[in-house]
Amino acid sequence: MLERFADWLVFNVLSFSASSHFGKAASFFVYDVIKIVALLLVINYLMAIIRYYLPIEKIRDFLASHKFFGFDHILAAMLGAITPFCSCSSIPLFIGFLEAGIPLGVTFSFLITSPLINEVAIVLLAGFFGWKITLFYILAALILGVIGGMVLRYLKMEKYVASYIWQIKSKKINVKKSKRGFLTLLLMFWREGWALTKKLLLYIIIGIAISSAIHGYVPTGFFEGYMTSHNIFAVPIATLVAIPLYVNSVGAIPVMQALVAKGVPLGTAMSFMMAAVALSLPEAMILKKVMKTKLLIYFFGITALSIIIIGYLFNFFFN
Repeated sequence: MLERFADWLVFNVLSFSASSHFGKAASFFVYDVIKIVALLLVINYLMAIIRYYLPIEKIRDFLASHKFFGFDHILAAMLGAITPFCSCSSIPLFIGFLEAGIPLGVTFSFLITSPLINEVAIVLLAGFFGWKITLFYILAALILGVIGGMVLRYLKMEKYVASYIWQIKSKKINVKKSKRGFLTLLLMFWREGWALTKKLLLYIIIGIAISSAIHGYVPTGFFEGYMTSHNIFAVPIATLVAIPLYVNSVGAIPVMQALVAKGVPLGTAMSFMMAAVALSLPEAMILKKVMKTKLLIYFFGITALSIIIIGYLFNFFFN
């Protein structure tokens, strides 16, 4: 419905041509801005409610008490797998975990896995490639989240998280809930959710604008010539060129299937899909607001390297 509205606004109301590069970019921009901002508002609102009611300290303590062989990272990665969020809309949960005192590396395990796995994407992947490859993909995504989070935890980079994140109080407000009316609570949750959304809004719009330009002006077959099985650097090339292309896993899997159908090796197409889903420009722009450049580079670098390794492994076992 949002896509139809974006097309109507751009092509009918503003009278841009549907076949023009600018028209395609503008429609993509309107659609993604509405979708992502709406998602952020809803998720930030829900996170405000969760911070108020959920015994987040108990969750933190539970994760802290299950560190044996990285079990806390496994739990965080599994939580990411069952939450149907894209890379941008999972960031408010990532921030909420940090505010609750959950270790930075554990929250990264969630952030890495969340956009890569969801129920619809699993069904699509199984429909296109079968359950064997789908199960290997799920396992690879979970391992990517666990190992990536553990490496970032080992590097101890908490000092590179924006200071305002640590200043937001995650504990329940120290008042009796019985004295707060239902409408008062709704307004309080809205203000808290909107305050966080405002901090991220400019970065979201800049990131989507860049992605929209790529979507509208880069030809659809531009990358295929660089992703052949004869090119030993095809996997890293596929990973790097996918980063500017913002798309969720449901939208990326049909693109991956089209690449494989045109002769692109499975692992190369897999790396392209995973990088487009887990590492996007809008995500980078939002994360830049909550972490310093060094931590952002480490996060993108470690995740990209892991995706490249997964791509080579898929090419080795499935081609």
